[in-house]
Amino acid sequence: MKESIAAKLEGLCDRFDELSALLSDKRTLTEPDTLRLFSKEYAELNPVVTSYKNYSKVLDEVQGLNNMLQDPDSGIRELAQEELRISEKSLKRLEIDLQQSLLSKDPNDDKNVFLEIRAGAGGDEAAIFSGDLFRMYSKYSERRRWKVEIVSSHEGDHGGFKEVIARISGKDVYSKLKFESGAHRVQRVPETESQGRVHTSTCTVAILAEPDERDAVEISKSDLRIDTFRASGSGGQHVNKTDSAIRLTHIPTGFVVECQDERSQHKNRAKAMAVLQARLSAAQNDALIREEDEKRRILVGSGDRSERIRTYNFPQGRLTDHRINLTLYKLLEIVEGDLEEIVQELTNDFQASQLSKIAE
Repeated sequence: MKESIAAKLEGLCDRFDELSALLSDKRTLTEPDTLRLFSKEYAELNPVVTSYKNYSKVLDEVQGLNNMLQDPDSGIRELAQEELRISEKSLKRLEIDLQQSLLSKDPNDDKNVFLEIRAGAGGDEAAIFSGDLFRMYSKYSERRRWKVEIVSSHEGDHGGFKEVIARISGKDVYSKLKFESGAHRVQRVPETESQGRVHTSTCTVAILAEPDERDAVEISKSDLRIDTFRASGSGGQHVNKTDSAIRLTHIPTGFVVECQDERSQHKNRAKAMAVLQARLSAAQNDALIREEDEKRRILVGSGDRSERIRTYNFPQGRLTDHRINLTLYKLLEIVEGDLEEIVQELTNDFQASQLSKIAE
């Protein structure tokens, strides 16, 4: 473990002991606001301090066993060597757990998300690729037992989607998908290409945390234009006879959200409002990210969602994530929903970036 991180942990232990004394002080008990603040900080530090004490205990054991390796008795040396292998493995695991406990938790990690996929450059092929991406995320959601609900969609002329918005709900959805925001590029030979030339198309993906009541952005009625229209596409005779579809326009930002998935105009409006809330919250968070010197740069590259983050090369069966220089030659498995290795590598890199800042 780096000395700078160890020094920080020692400081946290000192603060923990200080808080323990303060919480026992009679003056603190007579000040409810101060007591609440100290209690909250104490509760946050408790798991970190406990982990550090366990780590330090095993570290002392490892040092003691290393000293035993110098014992003249071969039996003692052999026994120490065996115990040392077990202790070093335990020490490594404890160090990883301890470092992760130092990382600040993203408050959105346990939230549901709105997934937005839009076709970019490439015409019909881009729309088809949007459909492929939506299927990939749907398959991944099935593996994790998440629920996927389409909020709105505009199909491409030859398949796929020009745009599709879906709500994904379940356990830790945002924590797993938050690194997917950005521009995705595909390189492959389209079915309509007669000469076998590889074409390049792009799609943009946005992952928006679904706000809860506490962090919902207040929207003034005067800032909102609401239009109703007749739903198009499948849905039977009912959708062709009623203006159940909703289009919301947030005038200050120009954000437009449509929903025609439900037969009820009320339900469509509620879904569209939820997506609009998520977009406004994301816009506010993006501004905070820029102010904090790109603290979470890896989520969307440089913070610009138009930046290319990933390439899907079908002729080579290759996927490359350009943010972490990760290349995997199992593209067919990935587009069938096998995203876990990519998600874990992105998470590991992000956590390493956070730890390096702590070490500084």
